[in-house]
Amino acid sequence: MANDFYCDEVLSGCTFVQKVIETENVLAFHHTRPYYPVHIVVIPKRHIPSLIALESDDDLLLLELFAIIKRIAAQVVTDHGACRVITNIGDYQDSKHLHWHVICGQPLKPTDFANREE
Repeated sequence: MANDFYCDEVLSGCTFVQKVIETENVLAFHHTRPYYPVHIVVIPKRHIPSLIALESDDDLLLLELFAIIKRIAAQVVTDHGACRVITNIGDYQDSKHLHWHVICGQPLKPTDFANREE
């Protein structure tokens, strides 16, 4: 699987993540290098390349993913007043593993990145 940070690093346990919610099929965690003050990633534990790669057999998984996204988004809205839920496809998708970002706030400044742990 080419360029799949989530399978290669997160789900394998090679990269530690701060979990928000975990079920048998889904993992939600704080982004390892956030681009927003609140930046949570939600992934299926089974490899699916992207939203457009979902099959009809994936309907129950998609319902579970969106239930968790909804729960996290509701909490972020309660805590911060708003949020965005984003998924990327094609060239916009750096890691070729289906995932959503639940974000809040303005993008962090490049100077904030200098202090991030790699």
